[in-house]
Amino acid sequence: MSDKTKLPLGQTLIKNGMISEDQLRIALTEQKRNPQPLGKLLVELGFVTEATVREALSANLSQQSADLSNMVVDAGALKLIRKDVAKRYHIFPLVYDRGQRALTLAMADTSNIIALDHIRAMLGKDGSVVPVLASHSDIARAIDQYYGFEMSIDGILHEIETGEVDYRQMQNVSDEYSQPLVRLMDAILADAVQQNASDIHFEPEQSFLRIRYRIDGILHQIRSLHKSYWPAMAVRLKIMSNMNIAENRAPQDGRISIRFSGRQIDFRAAAQPTTHGENIVLRVLDRQKGIVPIDGLGLGEQELALLKLMIARPDGVILVTGPTGSGKTTTLYSILNHINDESVNIMTLEDPVEYPMAMIRQTSVNESAKLGFANGIRSMMRQDPDIILVGEIRDAETAEMAFSAAMTGHQVYSTLHTNSAIGAVARLLDIGILPDIMAGNIIGIIAQRLVRKLCPHCKRPVIASALERRLLGLPDSAPAVTLYRSRGCEHCSHRGYKGRLAIIELLKLNDELDELIGRRATARELKRAALAAGFQSLLADGLRRVREGVTSIDEVARVVDMTGGVH
Repeated sequence: MSDKTKLPLGQTLIKNGMISEDQLRIALTEQKRNPQPLGKLLVELGFVTEATVREALSANLSQQSADLSNMVVDAGALKLIRKDVAKRYHIFPLVYDRGQRALTLAMADTSNIIALDHIRAMLGKDGSVVPVLASHSDIARAIDQYYGFEMSIDGILHEIETGEVDYRQMQNVSDEYSQPLVRLMDAILADAVQQNASDIHFEPEQSFLRIRYRIDGILHQIRSLHKSYWPAMAVRLKIMSNMNIAENRAPQDGRISIRFSGRQIDFRAAAQPTTHGENIVLRVLDRQKGIVPIDGLGLGEQELALLKLMIARPDGVILVTGPTGSGKTTTLYSILNHINDESVNIMTLEDPVEYPMAMIRQTSVNESAKLGFANGIRSMMRQDPDIILVGEIRDAETAEMAFSAAMTGHQVYSTLHTNSAIGAVARLLDIGILPDIMAGNIIGIIAQRLVRKLCPHCKRPVIASALERRLLGLPDSAPAVTLYRSRGCEHCSHRGYKGRLAIIELLKLNDELDELIGRRATARELKRAALAAGFQSLLADGLRRVREGVTSIDEVARVVDMTGGVH
């Protein structure tokens, strides 16, 4: 392609049908106010993905592009370029060919002559640079991952305790970060994100401060610090989350928004007065992990087809049930993301909004503004919605409003705190919903739990014991069964588990179940009818995952009652 026929990035994306003229105009207007590369702005505005921009740029510039998430990094290349240089020019060294003296360099802007000249000068007169295109956030993530954090927590603590500054750590730090306590809080937050923690607990005791991370649903103590650190740390956290620093006798809520590794991470902060001082807990809200594709929920083929069938029905209620922290919000967001389209108006009412989503009108309930769930649904109905998400059904008024929205031709999604899909019916009756209203208006109920996955690096095959065979529902005469156990290794911090997945039961209501609900049938009758229609329980789905070698029987037993058998 000659220079004359090369199109600007915006026109290339329009030509390929990736963005509209209006979206390009918005990005260009934003660029005038906030000078940044157009591709980066289009990603931040939510119009395209980074991969789309990278591919369009590489095709346009006839330039090779690199996906850094799948790259094996050369330690020799890393030694050639210091971290401050990599951050300044948005570059990342990938491979160094010693024979050719050629360095393959991932760059956010391959036409940055200053950066290329600087690196060539560092390599010497015989050295050459092979630039490849990569996205800003991929490069930022790679720099953080492979160069380590800006400040080690131990180094900062040593500095606070002794007053001695580690100048090797300080060489690349700007003035605003020179305050060690500010750096300490940033390092702890960055460390928690790096370790995939879902919550950070700062817990003052009588003489020390305990810091714990919740990783894969289990709390792990990470640090113990002297109690004298806590007042200043608490003030710093309050400033970051816009809380009142003078108030320490009443609970407070706040929100922190920070960019780590080139991506936006939000933290929901909650301060609670206790006998030894204020307890502060941060919930980590990683937008990238909050919304997974519907195919990535881990459902079997039949269950996935059933879920898509439930979503396709134009009106009615779909409920997601489970205890706190069982991934209900993630499942609902995945479903909304799947049906999110310019042809439908999706509105949500949440407490609070956890993950911002493009094209979806999201509202946080606000008790001080008299906007509760019931009032919120009432006002949303005047906004011409097609699909409504109600964060949680807590009382009769909210439940009645949700069902009346479903009866007037809307699709309504919500969560409910019950132990099983069938238990949701009894819970709604208990709240005060009449069985006649429930029958015919509930599309289906999803119940779920999160189980930890066995670490793929250290899991080993073992022959199932007699008890395990019995729990799996196998007769004594059945051939030997191979299950997996993990011993713990460096990859999983010697825990034996790394990451989590959902085990899910889907109850799609049919005419027979509607009739049983209408005449207030017992839970046992409902379960018998559901099983006859092919219903798979949570336990059955958990044991399917055990047989696949993804998790262990002990882990399934931790979250599901195994005493009643599969049925």
